Formats: sequence, structure tokens, C-alpha cells
Amino acid sequence: MEFEVVIAGGGFAGAYCARALGRALGAAEGERRVALVSERNVLVFQPMLAEVAGSSLAPVDVVNPLRQFCRGVNVLQGTIQKIDWASRTLSLDGGRFTRDHKVGFRHLVLALGSVTDLASVPGMPEYGWPMKNVSDALRLRAALINRLEEANLVEDPATRARLLTFVVVGGGYTGVETAGQMLDFIRQAHRFYANLKESEPRVVLVHSQSELLGEIGPKLGAYARGVLVSRGLEVRLNARVSAVSAMRVVLADGTGIEANTVVTTVGNAPNPVVMDLCRQLGIEAVRGRVPTDSAMRVAGVGSLWCAGDGAAVPWNDGTVAKVSPPTAQFALRQGKLLGGNILAVLRGGQPQPFRYRYMGQLATIGERAAVAEVFGLHFKGFLAWWMWRTIYLAKLPGTMRKLRVMIDWTFDLVFPRDISQLLPPPEDIVRAIHLEKGETLFTRGAPCRGFFYLKQGSLVVSAPGLPDRSVPAGTVIDQGELDSSNLWESTAAAAEACDLIVFRGRLLEYLRRDLRLSRRT
Repeated sequence: MEFEVVIAGGGFAGAYCARALGRALGAAEGERRVALVSERNVLVFQPMLAEVAGSSLAPVDVVNPLRQFCRGVNVLQGTIQKIDWASRTLSLDGGRFTRDHKVGFRHLVLALGSVTDLASVPGMPEYGWPMKNVSDALRLRAALINRLEEANLVEDPATRARLLTFVVVGGGYTGVETAGQMLDFIRQAHRFYANLKESEPRVVLVHSQSELLGEIGPKLGAYARGVLVSRGLEVRLNARVSAVSAMRVVLADGTGIEANTVVTTVGNAPNPVVMDLCRQLGIEAVRGRVPTDSAMRVAGVGSLWCAGDGAAVPWNDGTVAKVSPPTAQFALRQGKLLGGNILAVLRGGQPQPFRYRYMGQLATIGERAAVAEVFGLHFKGFLAWWMWRTIYLAKLPGTMRKLRVMIDWTFDLVFPRDISQLLPPPEDIVRAIHLEKGETLFTRGAPCRGFFYLKQGSLVVSAPGLPDRSVPAGTVIDQGELDSSNLWESTAAAAEACDLIVFRGRLLEYLRRDLRLSRRT
């Protein structure tokens, strides 16, 4: 399968580039010459993602099918594994039955953006809830409801307090909007739980900088913080998370927050596929952003183009030359222009430089309040919230989705948010866990819900009448620690920071069966 133009990435930059080319070429020609490769078959409207997690909007309200949005191009769903510039091909993983599919190209557009990398904080990959796509928002919403249900069930005050504590890491746009939506949702849902009337939920926002929303300015950031704090949200500035476990968030100053739910809005990293291509071509991508000229063509490589968050596109706002910031409003407009530029080159013309007058930025902070900076003017409170909804509703692709969002927002003004749990709890057959020093892995007399492989660190195992013993890395903890009733015969705790693999669910039953059979023979 080969195309004249392949657009790698289905975000704002890639989708709008494909849309421009499809409209200009027409369906018959466009589907033959242009392909859009995307990991998902929808365009996600990121600014409204937090409202899905907060149950203000339905997930279908914030997505647009790429095959409808980008009519006139060939949409291919799959994950790009590698781009081979020498052969002008990319390797695509389309799913279970299409693991290695080759797609050839003459012109390539890089619009893959960044990826999530949480590995710099121990325990964050295992316990941090990211907020990148609709699936993340839905899983977070399900987790919030599950925590309320569990807290309503238990009687131990410490356990209940931990279940009702929610930590958001990162005080940028996504972090502030997510924290505000979580606070609104949890406060509205809390009153329906009979056993929680005397227990107040906590939402804690941890930010490493001196003020929230640094991109929008210190005054509006301070206003946003003041509103959130007045509504009961805890804000911790100049604080960094050093480790996360199932029970606790550890801060760099040694203090901790007892919590079972951690949402992370930080951890962006360069896309490894793009970085590999840069190595092939000898391109230096500073901070993971590929340098381009003003027409978004990569210097020295005439058939390689780049736009969106992963591109360092020169931008002149009429006052000074700079690099375009990695935001949706720039990615959208870069994509539109890039589609026209590629078409011009295909027809023997000249591409146009990227020019755009910066409009400003907006962020909601919950409870019908927001902050906004529009054309240099600052707005806050209800007026900014009305502006946020009006502007983003106008930008939302598709008339049908605009109507859906208007209806959902109208209902949200009158009726309580829906707390139905539609997603079943995930069955993690194999998963990683992290323990900080002193945290308990299992307790004597508790039922066994999983076997463990200790990857890193060490454990101390204690049993009545026996000396404590150390369990080193590389040890498997299985049936040998159980009594005849499948209860743990001892207590295991972390002697230092530990990383483990836990086997449970159906896999646990298979292991138990195989261990029983092996012992019989």
C-alpha cells in the first residue's frame, strides 16, 4: 500500500491537514493519493476532556470520527512502530491480526505529538491516572465512582479518609480543569451516599511551580487558585511528587498524602518514533520538537513536513519571531495551512509561511467560573466561564456535536451529574505495583488475591514465633506462604522501595492449579 502523501497522527494538526487535502482533491483523487494514519479512529476535542471525567459531558460529545471529519482521504487506524526513511515506508500495527503492515509514501507529515512517560516518578506508571484521551477520562470517572462506593462500604475512618482523598499532579490547564471538575462531581455525588454524610472528600492539587496556570499569567493564576481554595480544594505549590504507592503520595520534602487515587497531568515525552527518524536523518530535535521552516517543511528534507506539538514551527505574531507553542489552537491552524502547502507543492507552486494572530487562552476552574486571556485582555469568574463555553462550542467540529453539548450543558445547569457506573472493574491479570519503605504487601490471616514476583528492592516477612526473614529481588511469593485455607501465614512489608509484578484473576487460578499439580507429582 503506497500513497503520495501520508499524514502520521490524528490529532488537531494531522486531522485538519488531511481535511484540507481531502476537500481540495475530492474523494476519488484524495483517497488514492492521501492517507491519514491514526492510532484511534476519532479526533478528540481535548479542551473538553475534563468535563467527560467530571460527568458534565458524554464521551461521544468530545470526539469526531476521522472518516467523517476527513472525507476525501484514506484513513488507516493503527500504531506506527517505525518509519524507515531510506525505503520511504512506515510499519503499522493495526491490531491483533495486522501486526506488521507496510505503508509507503512520497511526502510524509509528522503530526504525532508527544507521548506519556511517567517512569521518572517511582510508582506513577502503576498508580497514576493519566488524562490524555477519552478512555483515560472514562476510566477516571469510573475510578471516582468506585472510590465513593468503597468508602460508603467501609467503617474504618482511616481507610475511608484515604478512599475519599484524590490527588491531582500538575497545575497547568489540564490539571486545574481536571481538579475543578473532580471537585464538582465528587461534591455533587457525595450527598447520595448515606454513610458518607459525616466524611468530607478531599481534592489536593500538587504543582511544582510557584503559581497555577503559568502560561496565562500570575494574576489569573492566583485568582484561579483563590477560587479553588475557597471552594475547598487544597493547593500545594512548589511541591514535587517523588513517589507514589497504592496508599500514599510521597512529596520531595518527605511529607506524604494518604490517598488511593492519583491523577497525573504531567509526564510528556518526545515520541520515540519521531526521535528515531530524527536520528536516521541527523536532525537535532531540541526538547523533542522537530525544527521546520516557516512553511512547516523540515530543513534539508524536502518531502518531510511537521506540525503540531512535536514541531518547532517559527511564528511571527507581528511583534517578534518565536517558536509556536504546543497548544491546540496553533496545531489546528498549522494543520489547515500545511494541507494547502502540500497541495501547492504537488501542483508545482510555493508553500506559504505560517502566520497567526494569537487569540489568547482560557481555563475553567469549576462551578461556573473560569479565567481567560483574550487579545491581551483578562477576564475571570462567570463572564470568563461563559466565554470559555461559547468559544469552545464554536470551535467544536460538527453541528450535531454542538447540539449535543448544548443539551448536556443545559441539563448540567438543572439536574445532578450522572453517577451510574457503566464500565466493569478492570481485571488486571498481570500488573506492576510499587511499595515505599514500610508499606505492607500482605497481612497474616488475609485471603490471598495474588502471587508476586519481586523485581527490585527487598521485603521483610514476619510470622509469630519465627525470626524475621529478608526476601531479596528475584523472589517469587506464591503458594508456599499460604495455609490450607489460602490465607497468608505471615506478614510482608517493604524493607526499602520495591517494585513487584502481581499475578491475579484467571492467571492466579492457573498458577494455583499448576502448583498443586506439580506438588502432587
